[in-house]
Amino acid sequence: MAVTGLGLVTPLGNTVEETWEALLAGKSGAAPISRFDASRLPVRFACEVKGFNPGLYMDKKEIRRYDLFSQFAIAAAVQAVKDACLDAEQSRPDPKRVGVIIGTGTGGIATFEEQCRIYLEHGPGRVSPFFVPMFMPNAASALVSMRYGYAGPNYCTVSACATSAHAVGDAFRLIQMGEADVVVAGGSEAAITPLAIASFANMKALSERNDEPERASRPFDKQRDGFVMGEGAAVLILEELEHARRRGARIYAEVVGYGMNADAYHITAPAPDGAGAKEAMRLCLRDAGLKPEEVGYINAHGTSTPQGDVAETAAVKGVFGEHARKLVFGSTKSMTGHLLGAAGALEFAICVLVVQRDKIPPTINQEEPDPECDLDCAPNRAVEREVKVALSNSFGFGGHNVCLAVRKFEG
Repeated sequence: MAVTGLGLVTPLGNTVEETWEALLAGKSGAAPISRFDASRLPVRFACEVKGFNPGLYMDKKEIRRYDLFSQFAIAAAVQAVKDACLDAEQSRPDPKRVGVIIGTGTGGIATFEEQCRIYLEHGPGRVSPFFVPMFMPNAASALVSMRYGYAGPNYCTVSACATSAHAVGDAFRLIQMGEADVVVAGGSEAAITPLAIASFANMKALSERNDEPERASRPFDKQRDGFVMGEGAAVLILEELEHARRRGARIYAEVVGYGMNADAYHITAPAPDGAGAKEAMRLCLRDAGLKPEEVGYINAHGTSTPQGDVAETAAVKGVFGEHARKLVFGSTKSMTGHLLGAAGALEFAICVLVVQRDKIPPTINQEEPDPECDLDCAPNRAVEREVKVALSNSFGFGGHNVCLAVRKFEG
C-alpha cells in the first residue's frame, strides 16, 4: 500500500515542509493562548496553529459556514491531493473508487460553545441554521468528498486520541479489501476552546507550566506533569501500489501493518502494565509480517503524562526485548503538543518522512530522564540514521489502542 501524498497544518507550520523543518530543529509550538482570553483558566497556554489563512483554500462564504476543524481538514486535504497529483487531468482516478476518512475527537466544539452562548443570551431564534452542519464530526470528511467529487467510502472515525490512526488503518483495510483504489485519510482537531481547556485542566491531564509553556511538554522526563493541548490537521493519500505505479505517482513509503484493540480497563487511564499497547504492537507486526528487530523507529504516543509514558515504555520493552534499546522511541508531542483526534495521522505522517529521509526528530525538554522511561528518545537533538521500518503508536481515552507500520519504499 503506497503513501502518495501528504498535507499538514500544525502548530509548527502550515505545510509539510514547514512542519518537518521545525521538528528537526527541535522547536516547540507551545505559547500563551491567543484566540481567547484565558486569564480565568488554570492552564493558559497551548500549541495553537499560527498564521493560518483559510482563504488560500476556500472562499469567504465557506469560511463563515465551516468550523475551524473543517477548515484545517480541507487545507491539509488540498495539500495532500495536490502533492499526490490526484487533481492532474492525466492521472485522476475514478471518483467512485476514491474514499475519504477524516476523523476528529471533538468535531466543531468551538461552534458548539458559541451557539450555546447565543442560545442562553438571545434565545432559540438566534441559533444558526448552520450549527449542526458545522458541529457534526463527519463534516470534514463530507466536505472533502464534495470538494473533489470523491464518491467512494466516506465516514468519520471518533476514538479520542486514536481517531486518525484508526482512519489511516481503516483506509489501509478498505484498499486491501478492494473497496477503493485511493483513500484520503487523516484527522483534524480544533479543540483549543475555553470549555475543552477547562475540562482537561480540571481532570489534571494538562501541564500547568504557565510561566514556561515551551518547556511544558516533556515526554519521558522525570518532571513531566501532563500534556499540552494542540490543534491542526494531517491528511495522507493511501493508494493501492499498482494503481499508484500505473499513474506514475511519487511514492513516499509503504503502509504495511495495522493493529488495534482495547485495554478494557479505564475510561481515561492506560492499563498500568501497558498490556493493551503491547498487544496492539504485536498485532501490527504480525499483520505486516515483520520481526521486532526490523523496526528502527517508534513514534511514541508519549503524551508527557506520568502514567502514560511509563506504561508505553513498559509495553515497548515487552514487545521488543533487547532490541528496544537499539531503536529510537521518541515523542514528537514534545514539540507539537497533543493534537487529540489528529495526533495519529500527524505522527504516522512523521513516520513516513522518517523512513523516506532517514532523519529522526528529537524529543525535546529532556533534562532529567525518568528511570522508568530509559529508552533512547533522541533527546534534544535530531538523529540521522537509516530507518527501514517505523511504527506509530496512538492510544485514546476509553482504552483504544492503534499501531501502524510503515516501510521504506525501495521500488
